[in-house]
Amino acid sequence: MKVITSLPELRAARKTLPGTVGFVPTMGYLHAGHISLANAAKTGCTSVVASIFVNPTQFGANEDLVKYPRDLPRDLGMLEAAGVALVWTPSPEDMYPSGFQTWVDVQGLTMRLEGEIRPGHFRGVATVVAKLFNAVGPDRAYFGQKDAQQAAVIRRMTTDLDFPIEIVVCPTVRESDGLAMSSRNIYLNQDERNAATILFRALSAAETAYQGGERNAESLRRIIHELIATEPLARLQYVSCADYLTLEELVTVRDRVLLSIAAHLGKTRLIDNIVIWDQADKKRDGI
Repeated sequence: MKVITSLPELRAARKTLPGTVGFVPTMGYLHAGHISLANAAKTGCTSVVASIFVNPTQFGANEDLVKYPRDLPRDLGMLEAAGVALVWTPSPEDMYPSGFQTWVDVQGLTMRLEGEIRPGHFRGVATVVAKLFNAVGPDRAYFGQKDAQQAAVIRRMTTDLDFPIEIVVCPTVRESDGLAMSSRNIYLNQDERNAATILFRALSAAETAYQGGERNAESLRRIIHELIATEPLARLQYVSCADYLTLEELVTVRDRVLLSIAAHLGKTRLIDNIVIWDQADKKRDGI
């Protein structure tokens, strides 16, 4: 596995990779969810490229950029074990050199949910992903369902800017008790870690109601609200029952629906989501 820091080195190394190239962009401090993306890329492509870059432009003024967990040697060992051929680890100065003033701003999709809570976040995400795509030139790029809105924004950007890249969204990887894997889980103390399972339990309760025939979106939101309220350590930030593609809030559930949630456990902010749809839809779509 080659580890590259500069853009010229990356472009030279990229030319030597055989066949189709799958790309896994990360911010490091990897877990099994990231490795599942690398495994999917390995299965679907001839060569796999990953990046490790903690992108400063997607963090707000009061967010956790400085303390965001980092362990590059550990990350590189995990990627090498997963069969990644090339890892790019640019610096902030490489990505945003002096005088940088060009941004990618996806509108519409970024006005809700995370975009409403974290102004400017998706501008930073879209800009850095566009730069990564231009640098790596992959055939396919792999993202996790846990960051569902991010995946939707990147799909939109890829289509709108005519990137010849297939966006592959892979299932959320969870701990044995249902907690979605996240680099930020390390911030949780034991009591908060135990309490954090309420997010997936609340989403699952709404899904159970849906499978039982509930199609009123507000009723599904209320189920989540009420279950989260039973956990004193959880402070709910939002609950959404929205169209999977447009992220517009629904009145009546139809087709594919994104149920998503954001909450604080102590000082740690966590997000989670599930996609619900009925069995007829799954059969129609070949799932």
